[in-house]
Amino acid sequence: MKLGISGFAWTSRFETRHLRLANVVKEMGFDGFELAMFNPDELPIAEIRSTFDAANLERTVCAILPSGINPISPDPQVRKKSLQHLIRCVEATAELGARLIGGPLYAPIGYLPEHRPTDQEWAWAVETFSAVGDTLDRCEVDLLIEPVNRSETFFIRTAEEAKKLCRRVDHPRIGVTIDTFHANIEERDISMAIELLGPHLKHIHASENDRGVLGQGHVDFVEIISVLRKIGYDGYLMIEGFGFSPEEQFGPGVLWADATVSPEQLAASSEEFLRQYLG
Repeated sequence: MKLGISGFAWTSRFETRHLRLANVVKEMGFDGFELAMFNPDELPIAEIRSTFDAANLERTVCAILPSGINPISPDPQVRKKSLQHLIRCVEATAELGARLIGGPLYAPIGYLPEHRPTDQEWAWAVETFSAVGDTLDRCEVDLLIEPVNRSETFFIRTAEEAKKLCRRVDHPRIGVTIDTFHANIEERDISMAIELLGPHLKHIHASENDRGVLGQGHVDFVEIISVLRKIGYDGYLMIEGFGFSPEEQFGPGVLWADATVSPEQLAASSEEFLRQYLG
């Protein structure tokens, strides 16, 4: 297993001034860095690729759907626009030199219609992700579905539901990301959820129950690492937590993080915690 750190520790909007993080993160001992992607064309793609290549640091992408993008919208024009957006995100991922894009790509965060997922919505999701398959093959990129908790979506909240979508799409480059923050809310047993996914599991967001420093909350990472070894998982443990930096206007931690923990402290302490169990 490899260790990475999400840029969400610092910011949700990666700009040229954040290129310095490539060397910061590499010196901490990380193998990779995860970039947030809302509108792919707002990222300084060429600069990111050259800087991170020079630091010998791998990239992954976590994409969040922006306003107006919804693959399960009842409006066919919105679904068509959403497919085009997903294709562009995959292409941008390849341009970054990354081989993995994940996130809650089935619906916008906060899209909460007052009904359970319908058969029609499932059909629209399968149709959209099936249509992305050729682009995934061309770009040599994996697309990973991330279940998120009930406050953020009504559609895919559990590993079982994510596996269901993978099976219906049936494309080898479409898999699942498990985020332990969300799984801590929605799964009765995180380790059982991981086992259920088996080879569909291609990425882990290692996140405490409060999005803080790993090992200071109640998520059982020792057991999670044990079951990951059991199923032969060899992907990333991508630390996704929020640090506090008053200079970062777009930092998730501005509102929620422990104000005594900087992004650098969160990254270093969490890396040290996980490393003791990975050997």
